[in-house]
Amino acid sequence: MSKQQTTQPAAQLGSVLIPLYKGVVYRDQAAQVWQDLMQLHAQVADYLSVVGLELLLDEVEGYAYLRQRRFDDETSDTLPKLIQRRPLSYPVSLLCVLLRKKLAEADASGFESRVVLVRQQIVDMLQVFLPEQANEARIVEQIDSYINKLIEYGFLKKLNTEPPAFEVRRILKSLVDADWLVELDEKMKIYYEHAERNL
Repeated sequence: MSKQQTTQPAAQLGSVLIPLYKGVVYRDQAAQVWQDLMQLHAQVADYLSVVGLELLLDEVEGYAYLRQRRFDDETSDTLPKLIQRRPLSYPVSLLCVLLRKKLAEADASGFESRVVLVRQQIVDMLQVFLPEQANEARIVEQIDSYINKLIEYGFLKKLNTEPPAFEVRRILKSLVDADWLVELDEKMKIYYEHAERNL
């Protein structure tokens, strides 16, 4: 076997691993990476397990990402954590919940799998839960920062439209799962109370 033949699989594996290390890989945004991932799924999973990571892959929804493996034994602390958990602020987590609810409503309707919202819809949706301020422009500016944070995390995708619109990415279903949604009404009540306390 030639040197070129032996290095080709390693290079192909690297072309999949590097995008995964950087963040979420979406089928519709990185077609070649996704195709390579489908072919090398077993090798990728084996490699990641060595460094304490786990590949979460949803072929139906078309996304893949990495998570720190959850060990049951006492050796779990011997490996350094490569992926740090990022705590979400109250407004950002609230926006995740509201957008996840939109996904659930779209799934229940059975008509449209994509959820696209214009900026003003997101502002109106979130503003109900935020403390009132005299400067409305300041509120909108804050909401824009929350939207940008979700774009950074890969939960929203900005579309090239006017007015500005955003697609809700289905990876939110893994962050806010179905069991969590069962308790949504109770959680929404908590959010309302939080907003009222800060009026």
